[in-house]
Amino acid sequence: MRASRWFQVLVPALLIAAPLAAQAQGEVVVYCTVQEEWCRPMVAAFEKATGIKVLMTRKSSGEFYAQIKAESANPRGDVWWGGTGDPHLQAAEEGLTESYRSPRMGELQDWAVRQWEQSKGRTVGVYAGALGYSYNADQLRKKGLAEPKCWADLTKREFKDEVQVANPNSSGTSYTMLATLVQLMGEDKAFDYLKSLHRNINQYTKSGAAPARAAATGESLVGITFQHDAVVQAVGGAPVKIVSPCEGTGYEIGSMSIIKGAKNMDNARKWYDWALSAEAQGVGAQNKVSYQVPSNKAATVPAAAPKLTEVKLINYDFAKYGSSAERTRLLKKWDTEVSTLPK
Repeated sequence: MRASRWFQVLVPALLIAAPLAAQAQGEVVVYCTVQEEWCRPMVAAFEKATGIKVLMTRKSSGEFYAQIKAESANPRGDVWWGGTGDPHLQAAEEGLTESYRSPRMGELQDWAVRQWEQSKGRTVGVYAGALGYSYNADQLRKKGLAEPKCWADLTKREFKDEVQVANPNSSGTSYTMLATLVQLMGEDKAFDYLKSLHRNINQYTKSGAAPARAAATGESLVGITFQHDAVVQAVGGAPVKIVSPCEGTGYEIGSMSIIKGAKNMDNARKWYDWALSAEAQGVGAQNKVSYQVPSNKAATVPAAAPKLTEVKLINYDFAKYGSSAERTRLLKKWDTEVSTLPK
């Protein structure tokens, strides 16, 4: 009787506990920094491939960096996927992310491996893309304005309230622009340029890709973004033209990091390994939402992706401008000297 009674009590308890244990082992929390339209098919493809449930949140790079830092004593996320490399590098330097060597490292482009080496294994490159801007060709023609071809053109009086760009505090895209201009022009001239550009800005958005959508719809004449974000709009039929500024421009290495203290560490590594595969890196292009250059050598580069070999790229210093001290200093200077200026 005692054995029977023990069995009657224990079995229901195990049946209750088992689903909870399975649930804990079968989840991964992903902080996704690319556009929502790319995050969702990535989640669906991973769940189909692995059976692991993904809890996904989408925010911009700067927002996730701040969130991961705020949550460091009790991490809620497991993997930070996508977004510009600078905040990933800053998080790595500050010990907010874990070192991990994927068995897929040998499949990656040199620039992706360098990102991993530079961060001491705490972040890795998943895609690359050049900075630039797009303009609405229909609106430009209606306004009778000349085609802007250079960074300098965007500060002309005729573009008053016609330019949109993200806030560099929340957006990795916009921080890349800030760091690019400093490297391209020198710091003093770059901040003089940003002050002049400020007079023509109609809105500082939270998301780096939002200005591309605004240019596509005609809400803004010009949107400063990564060029691949504008390609999404062009492929969708929007009357936009994409510009690689004549003076030269910077680029991003979109990155991925495992959050230090991740509660679902094994599944975080499974996502990491899967996301570096050629199959996973083709998901965005298949859904017509990604036109970056993938980091896996075997992944197909989308036909509409900007040709980086045809863009005048600067020798972007990821080590310096991804460092905590430099990124913090430049953002503080932008807040003090640019954002507070009257229009």
